Formats: sequence, C-alpha cells, structure tokens
Amino acid sequence: MKSLFGNVWTKRVISLLSVVYTLFVFRLCYLSIFYDMHIHQRASLCLAVSGVSLAALIIMLYTRHQIVTRICSFLILPAMLPVVLLYFGEWGLIIPIVITGIVILLMSGAGEGVKTALATIILLMYIFGALGYFLFSSFFVAAIKEKTVETGVSPSGEYRYRIVNTDDSSKGSTAIYVEPNTADVKNSFATFTLKNLERVVYLSRPIRSGITVNWETKSRQAITDELNALSDTIELKVTDEELTKLGYTYDNKLMLTDLSASRKFAIDKTAADVDPVALDSLTEDQLDFFGIGKEANGRYYIKSPSEKVLAEMEYTADKRMYINEMNAGALRQFNSEQVDEATGISYFTLKKYHNVNLNTLTDEQLDYLGVSPSGDVMTISIPPLMSEPDEEHPDAKPVELAPAEEKIVFRYYVAEIEDYYDVNSRHLSFDLLS
Repeated sequence: MKSLFGNVWTKRVISLLSVVYTLFVFRLCYLSIFYDMHIHQRASLCLAVSGVSLAALIIMLYTRHQIVTRICSFLILPAMLPVVLLYFGEWGLIIPIVITGIVILLMSGAGEGVKTALATIILLMYIFGALGYFLFSSFFVAAIKEKTVETGVSPSGEYRYRIVNTDDSSKGSTAIYVEPNTADVKNSFATFTLKNLERVVYLSRPIRSGITVNWETKSRQAITDELNALSDTIELKVTDEELTKLGYTYDNKLMLTDLSASRKFAIDKTAADVDPVALDSLTEDQLDFFGIGKEANGRYYIKSPSEKVLAEMEYTADKRMYINEMNAGALRQFNSEQVDEATGISYFTLKKYHNVNLNTLTDEQLDYLGVSPSGDVMTISIPPLMSEPDEEHPDAKPVELAPAEEKIVFRYYVAEIEDYYDVNSRHLSFDLLS
C-alpha cells in the first residue's frame, strides 16, 4: 500500500481531483458574477463546503509537487475574489475555500520565489479589488430602503413578481417587478437567480397600498386583437433573417428617415408628417429627386455616387451601385453627403428598416417570431389614493388624490417579442456590481 501511494503515477492521477475542486471554485466565481445567491440552509451549506474543501486540501497536499496541483493552487484565490466581494458576508461559504486556497498556495511544491511573487500579486488584487468595489458601491449605488410586500408566480409558472415599496425623501414609491421563474440554478442549500432580469411593469409615486394582482391566461390571437385595437401603428423590430422569412426583401424595407422639412415638401408631405418613408411608396420622379433609381425587378441603386462612395466600394463610375450591395462605409459616406453645406442641416438618411407593423402579421408569422400560442397576462387593481389625515382638522374628510384604476401591466406576448428575458446571454457590466 505504501508503494502504491508513493508511486508518482498514483499522485499524478489523484492530482486530477484538484482540477475538479478548482472547477468548482470557478463555477462559484461565475455564479457570483451573474447570479444573486439565496441560501436556504446556512449550517448545512457551511458543513458541506468545509467537508469538500478539507478533502480537496488533503488531496492537494498529497499531490503538491505535481504540476497540475501547482497550477490549481495558483488559481483558487484569484477565482475567489469576485465571490468574496459579491457574496460578502456569506462566511460559511467563503472562509473554507479561502483557507484551502491560502494553505495550498503556501505549501505547494512551487519554488519559494514563485510563491512569494504570486502571493504578493494576489494580495494586491484583493486590496485594490476590495477598494474599488466598495468605492463604487459607496458613490454609484444608491442606498435605498426597500420592503417587499407581496410575491407570487404566474399560472404557468413561467414568471414571478414582487411588489416593492421604497422609502425615500419623495414620499416613496411602489413598483411591481416581473422576472422569469425558470432560469434559477437550484441545489439543496441555495438558489441562484440571474441578476438584472427584473423588469418594472408598474411604478407609482407616492406609495400605493392595497394593490391586487390578477393573472389570467390569454391566447396569442386575443392579445394581437387587443393591441391592434389600441393602435394600428405598433411595430416590431426583427432581424434580417426574420424579415426574409416574413416575405420581405432588402429593397422593400429601404427607408428614408430624418427627412428635413424641404425634403418632405418635395414628396407631397407636410412638416408634421412622421417618417420613415418607404422607397416603395415613392414615384420614379420622387426617387430621382433623392438621387435614387429603381429597376423593373424592384432593386434600388444610387444614380450618381460620389468618388468617395465609389472608393468605399472600390467601384468604377460605370458600374451600377445597388443599395443592397453597399457596405456600411459606403452607405455612411452617402448619407454624410446629404447635407446643406450652408446650414449643416441633414436632408435625409437612407437606411434599411427592421420594423414591421403588428397588424400586417398573421398568427402563423407571430408563431415563427417566437410568440407562444398562449401565456400569462397580469392585471392590477389599484384602490384610490386618499389624502392623509389632517392633524389640525381631524374632522375633515380625506380627499381623493388619485382615482381607483385597473390596468394590464404585463403581457407574455410583449415579453417574448421584445426578448425581455434573454436568459442565455451573459454580458459583463457595472450593473452586475449593484
């Protein structure tokens, strides 16, 4: 048995277990950056992490002269820095891992010079990291007092909400937040929820009490009819691929935007008319006024591109410049030339428009765009806001400051179309530190 554990190959194989522990630490680092942690059983979590860390420490000390263990010993403490800062105060989780990292770093088989240098670098990382984080928290993160008065889950279980009252110097506010309920990372001891996915669906100043939340399930077609009844100009932004699938070409989504008043007058519009204006809606003479031509097959081209536009495309003057072939630099150059030199006023901007009107889409097309056949809709009932009792006139009746109302504040339909909850994307930002 002694010869077995003294064998170098045994140590090399067992040293791979230190990689498993290091990956666990990196996983925790990842969770600390992108997730908030909610611990259910602190004592059990502390015992579990301490036991795993003790076992990992024994293994790493046994294999401390192996290159794999040495590398792992250098990585544990840097990986724990975000955990220490973002989960500050959860000592039952932090202390066992940090102690393991310190011990194995100091007792690894690396040279004393290497360990001294690395220990110094890691110490400086912790000092400056902590200083920067707490300065950021002090100056850029507002200290507010929030009280969650109600929480709940939608009928499908896809969404959850919370009603929060906030006390501040302006009589406070009441907000309703909605977030996905299916993106949590759960284990026996804690639940991790994605940061910054909550959306405010209702906000009122001052604080409103007695709000009643009602959920119902509505079909896609029913919500489409409701939205079209509200307005016939609701637009959805889609990708190039989705435009093609919906039956649009590059050319029939070309628009003129930011039109000056003189350019609007030239195409029989008034200064108050709202752009954009589709090229497909213009006559041949109107297109010619903007220096644009149209072929019989519907392709648009620039009639007399400048030398700079030609240079961007590496074209000669005799080659027709189709707009759908222009690169970003050429289109940007063309738009920059549509300016009144005397006043600096831009005449117009030519661009591809990625919006489509909701009332032009069929139920099948909405299905393609990712809208589920049915889903959750939140309606809230808000009691009237009454004035506070007047101490000087105790017999005076309260005055109604705001009437009671009932409104729809959240539709799954809009959340899916606008991609409110992209649970698969991960973007580093300062918001993750708040």
